Amino acid sequence: MWDSYLRDVRILIVDDQDFIRSLLRHILGVLGCTGISDAASGEAAWFAIRDNPPDLLIVDWEMEPMDGIELVKKVRHDETSPDRFMPIIMITAHSERPRIIAARDAGVNEFVMKPVSAKTLFSRLNAVIEHPRRFVRAGEYFGPDRRRKRMFVDFERRDTKKKEKAIDVADVDKQMSQDEVNKFLNPDDQDSEAGQAEASGVAAKTVS
Repeated sequence: MWDSYLRDVRILIVDDQDFIRSLLRHILGVLGCTGISDAASGEAAWFAIRDNPPDLLIVDWEMEPMDGIELVKKVRHDETSPDRFMPIIMITAHSERPRIIAARDAGVNEFVMKPVSAKTLFSRLNAVIEHPRRFVRAGEYFGPDRRRKRMFVDFERRDTKKKEKAIDVADVDKQMSQDEVNKFLNPDDQDSEAGQAEASGVAAKTVS
């Protein structure tokens, strides 16, 4: 199945480490992908994206001077971005909850933790290709539909009739497992931010 599934998908790998780019190329090759290109920096990736936009982006978080989050935001918001809906998978060795939230709020589709395995990467590729989340525009956010549950309460916008779920301070910086990250980034209809907004009449625009 893998040999045919990704054959025609053009993927751009962005990582400042030669070893990681080589590893991801190997994994994607095993999965059947033939349209693979890479960039060693966020700047080089941005030029590549504008000149010849890929179908999908795999980007590392920690790079200099433009890190992965900055690159994601340029793809989603820059006026010269050729495809603001581009599927983006972020990879990083850090999976603390605030990082997952930051990646989600920047507009990533999926999040893969290092060390990257072929099984995990394929599952996230399958998620963005076969089960894409709709894109929404809500305030300054533009990207895949997010979960509405937040770590910190927005006192001006919260529904005072509902109780906020308390989060133990000790859990704030706790490392999340890949399964927990997958669930956090993939909302169902009841938990999705756009879904709740539509149900309550709050202005959260679904982008077609």
